[in-house]
Amino acid sequence: MKKRISILGSTGSIGVSTLDVLARHSEAFEVFALSAHVQVDVMLKQCMCFKPQFAVMVDPLSAKSLEEKIKHTGLSTRVLSGPEALDTVASHPEVDMVMAAIVGAAGLSSCLAAARAGKRLLLANKEALVVGAEVFTSALKASGATLLPIDSEHSAIFQSLPDDPSTWRQNIAKIILTASGGPFRTFEPDRLKGVTVQEACAHPTWVMGRKISVDSATMMNKALEVIEAYYLFGVEPEQLEVVIHPQSVIHSMVEYLDASVVAQLGTPDMRVPIAYGLSWPKRMASGAKAIDFSRVSAMTFESFEDPLHQRRYPGLPLAWQVLKAPKGSTAVLNAANEVGVGAFLEERIRFDQIHALNVETLSAYIPHAPSHLEDLLEIDRVARRVAQELITQLH
Repeated sequence: MKKRISILGSTGSIGVSTLDVLARHSEAFEVFALSAHVQVDVMLKQCMCFKPQFAVMVDPLSAKSLEEKIKHTGLSTRVLSGPEALDTVASHPEVDMVMAAIVGAAGLSSCLAAARAGKRLLLANKEALVVGAEVFTSALKASGATLLPIDSEHSAIFQSLPDDPSTWRQNIAKIILTASGGPFRTFEPDRLKGVTVQEACAHPTWVMGRKISVDSATMMNKALEVIEAYYLFGVEPEQLEVVIHPQSVIHSMVEYLDASVVAQLGTPDMRVPIAYGLSWPKRMASGAKAIDFSRVSAMTFESFEDPLHQRRYPGLPLAWQVLKAPKGSTAVLNAANEVGVGAFLEERIRFDQIHALNVETLSAYIPHAPSHLEDLLEIDRVARRVAQELITQLH
């Protein structure tokens, strides 16, 4: 029997890479549903290639446009619209697994729907854990859903851990996430005030969307990954460490109590963790190239204790700060950062003001502990409003 998969965010970079892997294994997988926000033409091409039962366009006007275009193709794909449709295809009884690749808090509800329905959830949306936190992990435990991380760092950690999760806490000394350092790793910190959107989006290693590229440049992506690792692997915040590794060959490491270190290495290609998530506990071809070690001249590492790095990436310590703050603070940080990155991409604030906005929002809004999805959405809504108001006060 083929495994049926819903891909949430199929027109983004993770979604496209997932479809590339699936196309190589059509005998084992069937695309049940695809979703996008407004990219009608890309979605139409994907539907014609993979013939899903459902195509979700979150934007209603885009859904109407896609529906009209599909009528002329002979496809039987049904077009759904609105955020609620994402929940429908994520929790549908015919679906075996869900690729959650919608960027930001917009993907939270559908991730929870998949978790509550007991699906194999391939999590590329780190915000489900950063925003959802205990609410999300409780849903996973209640349903018995399988959660597999797709972020390259968290997949690397998962691959470096023993098969039995019950042994993790008693054997792990620390988890070490690697970071490329982004495009500004060698910049003088004072230059960061004047960097452009184009410069911030020019990642030296990975091909990513604009929002994630900016997060990599500020290192907020790594702060969010620290928070995600805390909820994924059950360690204490003090057991999480980040090092800069510009070559992006080692994707992350686990140091054990006996001082041995297990690391996962690979080319910087997201098809590798995607293929692992799809095939786990087995492995299958991803389409990525293997490392040619004869061409790896050196692997270097840099500490964030370097005073210059502390000035280049002031947002990274916020991860540990919010993990020790009142419940819901991780959601506040995520919302403020999304607002700040959006404002920077629209050239309404400077690059260095993204961090200032995050700090000010965390100071201005202390949330109540969330226990339901509605609580999380309210925290997200209020934090965004506070951040938008604070933007006008930045100089």
